[in-house]
Amino acid sequence: MKITFLGGAEEVGRSCIMVSTEKTKVLLDAGVKLEKDRNDYPQITEKEIRAVDGIFITHAHLDHCCYIPHIYSKGYNGKIFTTKPTMELLLIQIADYIRLSNPPDVTKEGLARMAKSFKVVDYRKPFIFKDMSIEFIHAGHIIGSALIKVSSGGKNIIYTGDINLAKTKLLEGADMKNLSADTLITESTYGGIKDIFPNEKDQAGQMIHSIKDTLQQGGKVIIPSFGVGRAQEVLLFLDDFMNSGLLPKVPIYVDGVIPKVMRIHRHNVIYCREEIQRKILMSDYDPFKSENFVIVDKKGMRNKITDNSEASIIVTTSGMLTGGPVVFYLKKLASKPTTKMILVGYQAEGTAGRMLQDGVKELDFHEERLRIRMKVEVYHMSAHADRKQLELIPKKILGIRNIFIVHGEKDKATSLAQALSKRFRVTIPKIGESYNI
Repeated sequence: MKITFLGGAEEVGRSCIMVSTEKTKVLLDAGVKLEKDRNDYPQITEKEIRAVDGIFITHAHLDHCCYIPHIYSKGYNGKIFTTKPTMELLLIQIADYIRLSNPPDVTKEGLARMAKSFKVVDYRKPFIFKDMSIEFIHAGHIIGSALIKVSSGGKNIIYTGDINLAKTKLLEGADMKNLSADTLITESTYGGIKDIFPNEKDQAGQMIHSIKDTLQQGGKVIIPSFGVGRAQEVLLFLDDFMNSGLLPKVPIYVDGVIPKVMRIHRHNVIYCREEIQRKILMSDYDPFKSENFVIVDKKGMRNKITDNSEASIIVTTSGMLTGGPVVFYLKKLASKPTTKMILVGYQAEGTAGRMLQDGVKELDFHEERLRIRMKVEVYHMSAHADRKQLELIPKKILGIRNIFIVHGEKDKATSLAQALSKRFRVTIPKIGESYNI
């Protein structure tokens, strides 16, 4: 087999890997990278796209799936293979991406073909695709997320996509039981030597104390979040603490695509932890429809939320402040010292989220210069593996000899490579490079 890295190498964004044999070419993920002034796409030509036999998607985040409409618009006519939750979430993500970015090369015909081309697969049920065997395995990142194992000619590749070994409020950690392969392609988002996540209970306690302090002073708390995954974890977390009395009863406003995504989680609750399933099936309480949540779905609601004097929590997209409703809230509330913004997810280089995380006091933001007087705090509620987990992953897979490190800023990938190279043959590929295994 040959592996060609078309995106996501020495960067976070536009994940896309081609795995090929003499008879078959498949893509593992097909994402985009949203930059401040442009969008970056995988480095694949139209001729190469037409030669692709199948597309396999690990999960429904835009940096792993939103190049798909471009591919169909450029002549691809094959299938997309993924889990049921990923298929449903992916359609929402792509619709949101098209609405916000309006990419000129995406056609109505391409979108129509794409919508009819999904093939749903189940975890731990290998299937034959031409001269390959493909298997999807629970990855613990977001609902429906998967590791993908590709086997052909006696060679076996496991691609992590985005992975999390730790249990969260929604999901069990990645299923690493009885895995074997000779080659691992692993993410490295938090691969730096200092990327060790703090104790979850300590983090939760500090975050709740901080939110409570702002609310008791009559302030507003903005929590920008990825619409898929982080937002649901955040909302269930806030709901639990509000119901227990540790947070005062204030409105939790939910904006952007998050309400649609909550409904998909509810419909696919069988993919969530048994505790969530039991809560819904054995009682009258549904955490996805809590009375603490107020959906922002009427014209003028955002102005009322920002202009009134009530204490409140606003959970909204987008997680890195690159677009979505958070743009409105930031413009209106950034100058108010009673406001607090809490960042809970990864903030990519060059994004407004990273700049706020780094402590800027003035920000050029969507054609306005904002004076930042609100408080900004960072709490890790990551759905990714941290450095300790990333070092552990290849040790949990029998037979690993080769490791390719992707989906991480260059310094993170390099740091992780130095640690893993003591035991494995490690490569940090560049975009466009191919390797035979």
